[in-house]
This record gives sequence, structure tokens and C-alpha cells, in this order.
Amino acid sequence: MIASALRIFVLGDTHNKLPKQLRAPAEAVDEIWHLGDVCSPSILDEIRTWGAPVRVVLGNCDDNLEWPAVLHLTRNTVRFQLVHIPPTRPPAGVDVVLHGHTHVTRDEMVGGVRFLNPGCVTRPNRGAPPSVALLEVDEQGAIEWRLLPVR
Repeated sequence: MIASALRIFVLGDTHNKLPKQLRAPAEAVDEIWHLGDVCSPSILDEIRTWGAPVRVVLGNCDDNLEWPAVLHLTRNTVRFQLVHIPPTRPPAGVDVVLHGHTHVTRDEMVGGVRFLNPGCVTRPNRGAPPSVALLEVDEQGAIEWRLLPVR
């Protein structure tokens, strides 16, 4: 854990299921970012009861067109792009791309941009366990990314 860092709970691909055990690690965060395929807005209603502000992007299984397809956020000088389906090449003006869709965890540098995927809450691929992540960004822009298994 980084002292005095901004703490963000990151999840994606809930597909209408929200395990109760996700609430505990999400209660001590500053923000919650959902990377799409929420499916039912009632899932977001439940996540909002956890207390932190929630940001969401539209997934290919979502039909709520009020949610943005892409969201650009800056936190402690780090420029983030939140999107469900990962771009095929690194976008300009972005330090970190957070995405879902593949149901596979990811922490990879591509063309100077860090690509992160917390995995899938409900239907992980390639034998990976269900997971979410905790993202911490300190005041100087240093990032810590930790996957949390969903048990």
C-alpha cells in the first residue's frame, strides 16, 4: 500500500452478478471504476451503496447508452483511459488504459502505455480465477496495481 495514495477499486465484466465479498475491499477506497458489461443497472445501484463515487463505461453486453464508451480521467498527474474493449494500439495522450472484455488479467506496457485489466468477476477465461483489482496512485503519479481474487 502506498501512503497517502488515491485508492481505486477496479472491476469489470460482472454480467449481472455481484458477489457479496466484493463490498469489503471496496469500502476503503476513494473511487470505484467499472469497466463495462455491467448488464443490469441494478448492479451499479448496489455498487453505489458501497460509498465511493462510481465511474462506468459501456460494455458490449450493456444497453444503457447513457454510459460513455470511453472515459478519460486524470488522477495525480496520471492520464487514464477507461474502455471496455481494448484499443488495438496505444492511444495518444494516455498513460494507462484500463479495460475489460477479454476476461483475462493484464498488466502490459505497449508503446509506452500501460494496459491493465482486472480480469472478470463472473466468467474468467483461460483458467484464471475470478478477480478484481486495487489501483493506487500516489501524489507523484507512481502506480501500484494489485489483483484481488474473488473467492
